[in-house]
Amino acid sequence: MDAEAVLQDIQRQGWYRGQVVHREVLPPRSARWGELPRPLHPHLQDALRRLGVQRLYAHQAEAIRAVWEGKHVVVATPTASGKSLCYHLPVLDSLLANRHARALYLYPTKALTQDQLRTLRALVPSEGNLVYGVYDGDTGEGERLALRRSARLLLTNPDMLHIGILPNHKRWSRFFADLRWVVVDEAHVYRGVFGSHVANVLRRLRRVCSLYHSTPQFVLASGTLGNPQELAQVLTGLPFTAIVEDGAPFGGKCFVLWNPPVVDEARQKRASPIGEASRLFGCLVERGFRTLTFVRSRQEVERVYRWSREMLAEQAPALASRIAPYRGAYLPEDRRRIERALFSGDLLGVVSTNALELGIDIGDLDATLLTGYPGSITSTWQQAGRSGRRGEMSLTVFIARDNPLDQFLMHEPGFLFGRPHERARIAPENPYILSGHLLCSAYEAPLTEADSALFGPTFLQRVEELAQSGLLKAEGGRWFLSAQVAYPAEQVDLRSTGGRSYWVIEEGSGRLLEKGIEEGTAFSQLHPGAIYLHQGEPYLVKRLDREKGIAFVEGTDAPYFTQAREVVETRILQVHREKRGPAGSRIFLGEVEVTRQVVGFVRQAYGREEVLGEEFLDLPPLRFRTISLWFEVPEACWRRILAERRDLAGGLHACEHAAIGVLPLFASCDRNDIGGVSTPLHPDTGGPAVFIHDGYPGGIGIAEHGFAIIENLWHATLRTIEGCPCSAGCPGCIQSPKCGNNNHPLDKSVAVSILKSLLHLSFGETGGRP
Repeated sequence: MDAEAVLQDIQRQGWYRGQVVHREVLPPRSARWGELPRPLHPHLQDALRRLGVQRLYAHQAEAIRAVWEGKHVVVATPTASGKSLCYHLPVLDSLLANRHARALYLYPTKALTQDQLRTLRALVPSEGNLVYGVYDGDTGEGERLALRRSARLLLTNPDMLHIGILPNHKRWSRFFADLRWVVVDEAHVYRGVFGSHVANVLRRLRRVCSLYHSTPQFVLASGTLGNPQELAQVLTGLPFTAIVEDGAPFGGKCFVLWNPPVVDEARQKRASPIGEASRLFGCLVERGFRTLTFVRSRQEVERVYRWSREMLAEQAPALASRIAPYRGAYLPEDRRRIERALFSGDLLGVVSTNALELGIDIGDLDATLLTGYPGSITSTWQQAGRSGRRGEMSLTVFIARDNPLDQFLMHEPGFLFGRPHERARIAPENPYILSGHLLCSAYEAPLTEADSALFGPTFLQRVEELAQSGLLKAEGGRWFLSAQVAYPAEQVDLRSTGGRSYWVIEEGSGRLLEKGIEEGTAFSQLHPGAIYLHQGEPYLVKRLDREKGIAFVEGTDAPYFTQAREVVETRILQVHREKRGPAGSRIFLGEVEVTRQVVGFVRQAYGREEVLGEEFLDLPPLRFRTISLWFEVPEACWRRILAERRDLAGGLHACEHAAIGVLPLFASCDRNDIGGVSTPLHPDTGGPAVFIHDGYPGGIGIAEHGFAIIENLWHATLRTIEGCPCSAGCPGCIQSPKCGNNNHPLDKSVAVSILKSLLHLSFGETGGRP
């Protein structure tokens, strides 16, 4: 059964209620080939013949030529286009020809590192002196010592480079002295906070290399981006050549937009996307389709797996054991067992977070399900591209959530299929991020003014701040690490801007379930009374020990899940920029202090998401400084709304929710990366204002981009609200599941009035296309 046939079969099922709102067929495409200016090393030619590679695609040949010309190169082509050969072949060709040259490969995850190790084994001759291996947290001490002594090609991840290799560079002196190549795979992953950290790690790498008089050449591989050359240059601080034209063949794809049916006409509430994903996943597996289902969170992985397993146990018992959950927090041996089972065909389906979005070889898949917008157009196509690797027509179904962004895409499919990919954004100069890496750099070698060429124009300001706080000591034109700082790399988490992390421990047995959960996430998901899912099993959080950073849980069969409620306040600290909108309203960008507090939670029934009860919590507020945009409402507009005795606060609140929901369409971010506040009287503005801020200390560039495209954002927000058929507001336009005020007050009609006023539109006009 092919993709079109299985879709038609699903549409004939009794439970189908017109969920397919758009179907885009992407036609197949033939390969384009390229030639190299000279032959590869004979060992590589033999290896390619064994792998069945007779010719190189055009982009592979173009990339290798550019590398041979001595350029730093970034290759940004779609999933399954053979990007890894773009760096494997020139690097291995160099290492086989020069027995002194060495290379460093960086992958964002351990799983991807292990996957590429298998590729290397197929390319590298067993005889010869090319010693290579993986150096990460799972590598034994004996193997680590051997790799330090003799490795010519080292596979690792940014975390190990940051915490284990760079601080101990003297043990790697020979490796760094001979380092000729640095490869950074899946570079599109390095955006936001993680990318900002990795940019600093790569600058530290270049700094350590200079201590040993080496200047390695960089090759980056990335999924399709709107700015691959810019991202590569900001990540490394070096000039790059970008290769973006894909020469690989494409088998075609049937891409379906699936909108869950309305189950409450009055409130326009739609069926649970998790329930829809569970049913579709089960149906595809039952029909023999090898399927990968993506969801947005750890908890959703467990819920979809649990519901799908129960459905298959009733309808196709033999298949219930052939699906599995997968997420990054699982133990390495569990992840690799699942990867092998999916690759071999023992598993027909897997439910995963974006941990399987990257290029791990999991075999040929027939279908991918995307439960909600993944956060960027780039990630959408990365996830969709995980199916269809045999060159045959594949199926991708994007299941919409009941939020403004997803519903906008259901009504505006051209935004998904006809729009360029977003520009990935990072902020290496974020003061909270940069300061930590400057301490790490000082540990590696004393800092000097010359390091400002690597770390940017705020280098001296950050160094002076660290010296004033006693963390650095100035002496003879250099800055040394203070004796009170022992090993700074241990204090810098590459996936956060600081703060504590929590462990989850089963009460009674003392078994460690998970670790590394950020404090903000712990407060919202591991508060007392929360239901926490782990590998499909629900646990009740008994207590949260904030001093020790431990959540104690016990197994439960409770028939509900929980959703935290949170309130947010902002205080303006400094205005950086100001401009005027079409109607003369003032729009600002600046630094604010955000106070967030989890104030309670609700219990919701599985499947129906019916609210069963609500409880209040007494958790401390979390405060941080970040970057925000905010805008004021034209005075004539808000005075008219008040004179007509309409709900100004509800309209502002609705604008805030909808704008936050739509912003990820323009900025490469997740809805959870941003927050907001709205008020009819903000103490710092003296009038009505809406704030949209970065969700991380110091900011990561989202608010800046929102400030730059504010009119497009207003137009898209207006189209989302006006285009929704509900009468008074629903989750598809102005309601937010994270609202600390339980979505009250909200006023849809006032939100429309405010947005039209901001855009200087008359009553009968509608928002234009962004």
